Amino acid sequence: MNALLWTLQALVAAVFVSSGAVKGTQSKPRLLASGQTGVRDYSIGFIRFIAACEVLGAVGLIAPRATGIAPILTPLAAIGLGIIMIGAARAHARLHEPRNIATNVVLLALCATIAIGRLAGY
Repeated sequence: MNALLWTLQALVAAVFVSSGAVKGTQSKPRLLASGQTGVRDYSIGFIRFIAACEVLGAVGLIAPRATGIAPILTPLAAIGLGIIMIGAARAHARLHEPRNIATNVVLLALCATIAIGRLAGY
């Protein structure tokens, strides 16, 4: 079970580092042009905030368990990223984008699996 959780953590962390890096460095028009349509209704400041949360959440999925320092932060990071996915699904629902909603739901499920699996040890 531990190996599965580490694999999921690495996969989800990679997704969120990538997403956060793109949202944190590209302009809003470029994000929209690249398919990140969920940002349409949000200010660039909010988009940058979400980008920072995604990157920090990705670090939180790996670093606490890997170092043994405050490992409770790993499931908390997964919960936080799951909350971001709920918001993202809501944004895509307003835009009538079922494919993007499905992606958000899959990421939410992976975050929930990580959170539950890592909280089981407490």
